[in-house]
Amino acid sequence: MRGLTLTAKEQTRLQVLNGVLERRWSMTVAAEVLGVSERQGWRLLAAYRKEGAAALAHGNRGRVPPNATSAATRQRVVALAQERYRGVNHTHLAELLAEREGVVLSRPTVRRLLVGAGLPSPRHRRPPRHRCRRQRMPQEGMLVQIDGSHHRWLEERGSWFTLLLAVDDATGTVPYALFQEQEDTEGYFRLLQGIIERRGVPLAVYTDRHAVFQSRFPGPDQALAAGGGQSTQCARALRELGVTQVFAHSPEAKGRVERANGTFQDRLVSELRLAGASRLEEANQVLTDFLPRFNQRFGVPAAQPESAYRPVDPELDLGSVLCIKELRRVAKDNTVQYHGRSLQLFPDLERPSYAGARVEVQERLDGRLLVRHRHQILTPQEAPALAAELRNRVSAGPVRAELPDPDPTDWRPPRRVKAPVIPGPLAGETIWYEDAGKKRVHRDLTRAGIERARQEGKRIGRPRATQREGFSMRWQGALGRLQSGELSRRGAAQELGISYPTLKRLLDSTTPVEPHRQAKENGTAGNTPDVPSPPAHPI
Repeated sequence: MRGLTLTAKEQTRLQVLNGVLERRWSMTVAAEVLGVSERQGWRLLAAYRKEGAAALAHGNRGRVPPNATSAATRQRVVALAQERYRGVNHTHLAELLAEREGVVLSRPTVRRLLVGAGLPSPRHRRPPRHRCRRQRMPQEGMLVQIDGSHHRWLEERGSWFTLLLAVDDATGTVPYALFQEQEDTEGYFRLLQGIIERRGVPLAVYTDRHAVFQSRFPGPDQALAAGGGQSTQCARALRELGVTQVFAHSPEAKGRVERANGTFQDRLVSELRLAGASRLEEANQVLTDFLPRFNQRFGVPAAQPESAYRPVDPELDLGSVLCIKELRRVAKDNTVQYHGRSLQLFPDLERPSYAGARVEVQERLDGRLLVRHRHQILTPQEAPALAAELRNRVSAGPVRAELPDPDPTDWRPPRRVKAPVIPGPLAGETIWYEDAGKKRVHRDLTRAGIERARQEGKRIGRPRATQREGFSMRWQGALGRLQSGELSRRGAAQELGISYPTLKRLLDSTTPVEPHRQAKENGTAGNTPDVPSPPAHPI
């Protein structure tokens, strides 16, 4: 074991297996915490007994599997699924590839390639499953359920907030909770920071499939996230901390945190009303005083009194883990572009220039922007503006708009804005918004633009189906095929790109309305005697 280095995940496995050997919990509980099957848990335990901690380090680390599918084959399978075999389910596609293309791949391999390319199977079938009550974890800190509850916590005294809540599965107590304007990555980072600072690092967390924890649209842009792959920022942080992430397949699966949300929506709303809280800061202060009383009232003792929370490594910079990380390439002038901002890097004794280097930009919770190159943390500054940018600012003549106070009855929280200045159009001028409160001004500008379009006689929204370019010619062709029996009504609707009720209305009116553009060019807009009137119901 001399010189052996274990990752955070392998250290977690070591702690859990030691608990099984000391008979503090069963293998069934340990397998759930590790995220493996019970059979695999016994395999890990047998290898650990035989070889020690070295058995937990994977032997194929850094090797390429000999049976890996080649890149050319992967590209060919994806291309065939997008073109020739479009709409074929994964099982059928694997059979067609072997019969017609000579590409013999298993169904799981084909499915993995297509799902990784963003091509899910068109047919979904969920098998029936038996549900039963799940036993609590034996020790506190083995599993923590976290969730967000968007609710009118301040009633009519303020806007809607989101309560980010963490519930320990063993005791039902709340290690930490806080109010945020919305359910986002920054809020969950602050929640994890509060749990770690007060209790320690949990062994596993139980979450839903929110976009914060699981990417909904995986693609090439996800590779920019530190850690690679298609994981989110929160999943990357949990992986660096060695915390197992367990996903719930239904709200009932994480029933303890869901029931706690209901209790908070009942009791905490009354507490906030009695305290007269009307702002986010006041609500968080009331929540801090409420948590000890809630834990004392609804907490239950764990089966084993020991705590499974892991202490934080003194050498670990927690702020460098619970932050937004993105990879960037340094420009020739030693600047880094990050969400509309230019960060200037300065030389040091070890490296006089960082031009062309790949660096990691960290957006900390305290608002700082740091740059990490290898194992060195750099402190950049705002780069001076270029001459072209200065000339554009002078010629544009930006006008700073005064934002009104937020409406307490508006329940939608403002969207998080990374850049400090955001431009928006208004009658040929440029308005600069200072923060995320631009939503109300943007809505007013949209309404003003709609009213101006109505005064000018312009159509608002997308054109009608019969007013699209080339629709009349395509309709005549489809109508002839309908009368000859070559095409069905539903096939005609699909070919024309309209709904079936719309097709029926057009058939009832004998001929469709001519496109508005053609009528306008002929100078007969609004007066077309040779064209029948549109159907009674608008299309």
